[in-house]
Amino acid sequence: MPTPSEALSALGLVLPPAPKPVASYVPFARSGNLVWVSGQLPFRDGALAATGPVPSACSIDSAQQAARQCALNALAVAADAAGGLDMIERVLRVGVFVQSDAGFTEQPKVANGASDLLQQVFGEAGRHARAAVGNIALPLGASVEVELLVQVR
Repeated sequence: MPTPSEALSALGLVLPPAPKPVASYVPFARSGNLVWVSGQLPFRDGALAATGPVPSACSIDSAQQAARQCALNALAVAADAAGGLDMIERVLRVGVFVQSDAGFTEQPKVANGASDLLQQVFGEAGRHARAAVGNIALPLGASVEVELLVQVR
């Protein structure tokens, strides 16, 4: 079984630098072997990859890709907290927030962008509890935000 770092590399992905908070909070909180990662936006190369409500301003497919980017950013923060990606033992919970148009109910499809990446990187240890929630707005107009709870070695 490949390590998380090897699995990430096999996907053609590299962890970005851990994003800095955009307000008054810390990027993660650690207690023992648990790390709570603050909500991460879909920043890629310093810019938001998706903005506006789903599906009127951002398609479901684009929002799924944004959720994937959020998860990648969250993993960067978790790896910093744990001392490296391979020090993350298990993904316990994922919270996915989707800026949604009124009546939109396919938040779970959007959240799969994050969930699928985590399972590809961690295998069975990437299967997790999850909430996928619709919101009227998210910070900076982002279409998606993802938070994580992981267990570390």
